[in-house]
Amino acid sequence: QVQPVESGGGSVQPGGSLRLSCAAAGYTDTFHCMAWFRQAPGKEREGIASIYTGGGSQYYADSVKGRFTISQDNVKNEVYLQMDNLKPEDTAMYYCAGTTEWACVGHFDDYNYWGQGTQVTVSS
Repeated sequence: QVQPVESGGGSVQPGGSLRLSCAAAGYTDTFHCMAWFRQAPGKEREGIASIYTGGGSQYYADSVKGRFTISQDNVKNEVYLQMDNLKPEDTAMYYCAGTTEWACVGHFDDYNYWGQGTQVTVSS
């Protein structure tokens, strides 16, 4: 069983950048897609970016499109989320997750393996 582990969260001023990492040993042999989610207190968990582990396809929620970039290194067994031009409304706990479902590009419905999260705080 593969358990994703997130790292790289922290505090940053508006307009700044952070890079999150998700370690998941051998994930390309298990998951068809990996994704990043976030959840702020009192709000529903929101899927923000996903990537097909076989390469190529990426998908972004409108809230982060043009500012965040998901990528992977299948040799290091890591998935990344580069976050640029951060805004206070990006403040949340960020989670990495994987899904074994093959029809996973373009939606966030079927993720079944989750990390514990890393906190991102954007404030001045």
